[in-house]
Amino acid sequence: MIETQASGTDTAGPASQEQETTVPGPTLRGPAGRLRSFRLSLPWNSEDDWERPAPGPEGYRRDVIGVLIALFLSAVMLEFMRGFAFGEGDSASPWVQHLVQASIFVFLVFRRRFPVTVMLLSSATFVIVGITMPPISQTLGFQAAYFASLYSAVAWARNRRALWLAVTVVVAAMFLWIVLGFTLSSSYDEILKTFNIESNDPVGLFPPLTSYVLYSFMLNAAYFGGAIMFGWNSWRSAHQREQLAEQAVQLEAQAADLARKAVIEERLRIARELHDVVAHHISVIGIQAGAARRVLEKKPDAAAGALQTIESSSRDAVAEMRSLLGVLRSSDAEPDGPDGAAHRRPEPGLDELPGLIADYRSNGLDVKFQRAEHEPGALGNLSAPLALSIYRTIQESLANVRRHSTAGGAVVVLRTGGTPAGADHAAQRWVEVETVDDGRPRHGTSGTGYGLRGIRERAALHGGLTDIGSRDGGGWRVRVRFPLR
Repeated sequence: MIETQASGTDTAGPASQEQETTVPGPTLRGPAGRLRSFRLSLPWNSEDDWERPAPGPEGYRRDVIGVLIALFLSAVMLEFMRGFAFGEGDSASPWVQHLVQASIFVFLVFRRRFPVTVMLLSSATFVIVGITMPPISQTLGFQAAYFASLYSAVAWARNRRALWLAVTVVVAAMFLWIVLGFTLSSSYDEILKTFNIESNDPVGLFPPLTSYVLYSFMLNAAYFGGAIMFGWNSWRSAHQREQLAEQAVQLEAQAADLARKAVIEERLRIARELHDVVAHHISVIGIQAGAARRVLEKKPDAAAGALQTIESSSRDAVAEMRSLLGVLRSSDAEPDGPDGAAHRRPEPGLDELPGLIADYRSNGLDVKFQRAEHEPGALGNLSAPLALSIYRTIQESLANVRRHSTAGGAVVVLRTGGTPAGADHAAQRWVEVETVDDGRPRHGTSGTGYGLRGIRERAALHGGLTDIGSRDGGGWRVRVRFPLR
């Protein structure tokens, strides 16, 4: 509470100097969001079930240090005021005056551990000192300490319902004390004498007594209202920070789950592609082996036994592969049975590359496609799984250029090569696909990285090597080299 001194000097409690960062809460949109935001802005409709975490030993240690510094500064300020604001009637010894002022600072040591209790004890101390030693209650340090107790109660109280009940009682009691002070202990003549007003003629817009009462009321309303408002903002900011931290943890868990699902889905897709190609060839081997067993006449017993073994092994391999893929497909989104299989179609290969390039060109991306073979027919002899991996690599590379780069075009090169056999190594042949562009990363379009991860997994599946990253001269490169066996 703030009272105007007889000498005309007004003392107001400054805001607490405790640094607490305000973090904006999550954005609420729409009528429901605005209604919830308005509801949360009202102290009595706050989320009372949430409890602000205690600051911990380090926080309590800072409270003690802060109180000691504030007490020292208040003692210095009290000595300054004793030289000009204390009259002859203030007969208490200096040590008593310092002890009385320090009494309210003792409670502030526990302001965040027992915030409501500290506010009630500080209020009682303020009233007792205001009655017995009014000059001490009007010092800057004393009122700043009381302001800090009010602020801390609203900012750190864990039982919010008990807090607002205690705040209501304290504010009502303080303003009742002010009213009683005006009506019982102060007469109109004494107020006029205090401000050296010789007549009842108002100098301002209102009479002297009315001006003094309104001034005191507004000053105390700003004092208590400011402490409550700053404390409420601190509590709400802490609540929003914890909500944002919880949301960050949830988002991180969701991102990890999405990454895991993306890897599983990509591997299931690769497993389906391998099944379509490998299982088909193994089935053909089984059929041809069975036919050979029936027509061979030379050494029929030995040939029949060998071909029967081939047939049995191939059919067992197909059965085991289908069993394994059935387990892998159990978590896939594709429906089982003939309805699910009806949506399947042959996987693309090198023959579909011109159509893929044409689609990107029609969408505004200038794609230049080049093929280079170190020997005629090298690209035509690629296996179906390898051709599919090359197609998917080019498809993902061009999609990344389209979505995440400022480049207006790209160059796709499909080449084959080989090294002749030497004294210490065998001949090696390879096929390489390279996609380059000269653009810069487009802001705000960073991807998840699942596509590049799929390229690397496809390369590893065929024993290939990848070179994915930025180019020295600018732009981006995706280069994958597959060995030819």
